[in-house]
Amino acid sequence: MTDDLPDSWDAVFYDIGGVIVNLPSIRQGYADYLREFAAEHDLDPDEALATWREALGDYFKSGEGREYKTAREGYRRAFRALVEDIDEEAWRPGFKRATAAALEPEPNIVETIERLDEAGLYLGIVSDIDTWEAHRMLDRFGLGDTVDGITTSEGVGFKKPDERMFADALGKAEGVAPERSLYVGDRYEHDMQGGTAAGLWTVAYGGTAAEEITDAERDGCCVVGDDAVDFHAEDHRDLLEIVGIAD
Repeated sequence: MTDDLPDSWDAVFYDIGGVIVNLPSIRQGYADYLREFAAEHDLDPDEALATWREALGDYFKSGEGREYKTAREGYRRAFRALVEDIDEEAWRPGFKRATAAALEPEPNIVETIERLDEAGLYLGIVSDIDTWEAHRMLDRFGLGDTVDGITTSEGVGFKKPDERMFADALGKAEGVAPERSLYVGDRYEHDMQGGTAAGLWTVAYGGTAAEEITDAERDGCCVVGDDAVDFHAEDHRDLLEIVGIAD
């Protein structure tokens, strides 16, 4: 596919978790708050965290196919696994505070998105996440007003690689052609295969997306011979080279 590179680019779409937001920092926020919660309710902190994670995991696993189950409901159930019938207002403010405080961006992502914005590219989000979480994560890094369009699984009702996720994102991007757009993700099936099926050029950044192309032939950032991955970015600043605005 890289033999047909466009002369110019219209847009860059991003996943959030593992791409814009550092995944360990999300997990750290959970752990930080669960320690507070355990102390307030006289629970063993390690057991509380383990029970909370198990309940949350079981909730997400109960979903069918590509149907999206909201994280907010999962959090409710996870906290009720610790304290039966606890009211959401008893944990939600502290949970939001602690998890927001722990969030960290992936290296060089903020600067890269700002450069892409300055270059006039449309910037979009396509992420399996609740809408409120997408907004607070972007706002945490000062990107809320920089991103032009946000598509979440909560808003669409389905998870990637469902084509409706990408159709929704492209529908919000007036004048943007998929064949002149990039999608940056960290999961091979959800992001790389889903993005390719939608007609987007894909960029593997970490996760299973990068793992799948470990032995693939490279020509700079271009990946040769993989059906789903067009480019590989080890550093977010590689996107500037890909779109042709590197220093």
